[in-house]
Amino acid sequence: MAIKKILAIRNDRFGEFLLNIPAFKALKNSFKDCRLTLAVNPYVKELAEKISFADKVITFEPRKHTFKEIIDLSNKLRREDYDLSVVFNPSKDSHLVSFLSAIPRRVGYSRKWGFLLNYKISDLKSKALTHEVEYNLRLAALSGARIEDRKISLEIEDHPAQEIFALHDVSLSDSLIAVHPFTSDPIKQWPFVNFQKLISFLSREHAGKILIIGGKNEKTISERFFSSIGSNVVDLTGKTDLPQLASVLKKCQVLISCDSGPMHLAAAVGIKVIALFRSDIEAKSSRRWGPWGIGHTVIEKKEITDISVDEVLIFSRAYLLK
Repeated sequence: MAIKKILAIRNDRFGEFLLNIPAFKALKNSFKDCRLTLAVNPYVKELAEKISFADKVITFEPRKHTFKEIIDLSNKLRREDYDLSVVFNPSKDSHLVSFLSAIPRRVGYSRKWGFLLNYKISDLKSKALTHEVEYNLRLAALSGARIEDRKISLEIEDHPAQEIFALHDVSLSDSLIAVHPFTSDPIKQWPFVNFQKLISFLSREHAGKILIIGGKNEKTISERFFSSIGSNVVDLTGKTDLPQLASVLKKCQVLISCDSGPMHLAAAVGIKVIALFRSDIEAKSSRRWGPWGIGHTVIEKKEITDISVDEVLIFSRAYLLK
């Protein structure tokens, strides 16, 4: 069967979405003249539109949908006449939509109503036997795609960063360190007081600017711990959307972060990352979720609180000397 139209579903958080880019690329490049549609979390839509080889981006919220919502979306997709759907993050709703849309080739994991799929594999990701990128590529391969390129890259313009910097007395000529002191999962959180100490040391040692980044829901914490550390510390928490954040990160030397979406975004735009991980929970380890690509530094211990400020500072200084 000729594959001319592909629906790829990955509608969870933006870090997970970014780790699907090699799989999306494999699908696009393996089926001649195909049109690739990405179904994503609405929060990710603007970032997904930066993927040059994606022909269309639609939104599909990561929640329990009403039956009417399922039917309405399925009817819309059925009219699009897709040949292949690949569900990269399994959910009952995604599998049901693929089935009701009458897509003949439906690929995914054999869980959460996996019986609605006709090409499926066991979901072993919780064992963290390999990286999330590789798990995603296995599904692409099951779809019939050739795996040739494992790189993650985004084409990000410079002007969003310039606009943000102009508002916060940051120059493009400044040497910039980014710090993301937050994570969506509390058990992966390096203590805020540790980040506070680290940033305080860096602000005294670094001649450039230190940028604190984070989402709108993290503004209160950021103001409490990081807003008055030093004159060269610029708090951008809650002040950027995802494309703007990508542009800002692209101008930095390094990002220091726990396991998080911005960590993956930094790697995707080509800057180095110092990533802090705990190793006692396999499913959350760096083996599965570490920054993708070469040249990054992962500091990983059984408990994330075992990582000292001095250790992170040593690696941070090494990047500043490059």
